[in-house]
Amino acid sequence: MLVTWVLVAVGGTAVGVVTAHAADQVFAQQRAERTPVHAVLLDDVPRTATSEMGRELASARVRWTNSDGSTHSGMTLVSTGKKAGSTVRIWIDAQGKLSTQPPTPGKAAVEAGLFGASAALALSGVVFGIGGVGRLYLDRRRIKEWDREWSLVGPQWGHKTS
Repeated sequence: MLVTWVLVAVGGTAVGVVTAHAADQVFAQQRAERTPVHAVLLDDVPRTATSEMGRELASARVRWTNSDGSTHSGMTLVSTGKKAGSTVRIWIDAQGKLSTQPPTPGKAAVEAGLFGASAALALSGVVFGIGGVGRLYLDRRRIKEWDREWSLVGPQWGHKTS
């Protein structure tokens, strides 16, 4: 049991920290590679749309110009009620393709922490499971050993009548 607890404490902490650090690096890379650009709506965006996190959003076609002067178009989510020709802010990756907005440093820290905690809990579950199986094996072996010893010693304790 001591080994199980040590593995959970040390291994869980290590896995959690490594996972959180890796996730934070990915989010930082996303912030570095993605840039906001202004795009022009090609279609009107109706008011009847789905709500996502308190914002009314709809899918719409947009056109934007990359820093190299090339023009692109694609579909993205925009706020509802906008007319064709309106300017909206979109995010593009290093290749100039549409992408999602990268998480802010604060949101990235929270997500990285959640990933780290999840990884630590997953490792803990695996270690506790293996520890439980190991304990079951050792308990069964101990009971068999006690049974074998009792079969040798037990008859010597019996009462003899004369």
